[in-house]
Amino acid sequence: MIVMALPDLDVRPQRDPDLAAAQAGDRAAAGRLLRRLLPRVRNLVRYLVRGDADVDDMAQQSLIAILQGLPTYRGDGSFEGWADRITVRETLRYAKRRRLLAQRRDEMAPTLRVVRGEGARPDAYLDRRELARLLDTLPDDQRQTLVLHHALGMSVPEIAATLEIPFDTAKSRLRLAMKKLRTEDRS
Repeated sequence: MIVMALPDLDVRPQRDPDLAAAQAGDRAAAGRLLRRLLPRVRNLVRYLVRGDADVDDMAQQSLIAILQGLPTYRGDGSFEGWADRITVRETLRYAKRRRLLAQRRDEMAPTLRVVRGEGARPDAYLDRRELARLLDTLPDDQRQTLVLHHALGMSVPEIAATLEIPFDTAKSRLRLAMKKLRTEDRS
């Protein structure tokens, strides 16, 4: 069994001088804060999207949005939870734009097809690679629901609100994703 986990950061304004300084406009503190967030943001993006092609771009876009939103962070909840919500929102927006561009490209050049290699790269991140492989077997809507629930700990009502879908749809997607992963994990 593979467990999705994002690195824990205890980043509260009263406890983290970098967060407070970054909110006050200190660029060096903002840089340190973003460097600490990068692995968490990148992992979350990778869990949400299929393939590695745009992960770095999506993570960068998310970090920019987090940086731009720093003045609005009030400290009501955990900073990492706030950053996670921004990352999810930005990643889903980016993925939607990418899908629309791909559709337009396909309509304009129906004979153009990209063939990707099937070979797996051996590296030190085998567990994450296996998780990514399993997540890649899911349709995007089920994948997103599963990541929001298991990686971010969102409840079904929170998932429904975040993805702007009915509660029963979110519940069904989560159930179907788990069923498919169990089947894939056994094979």
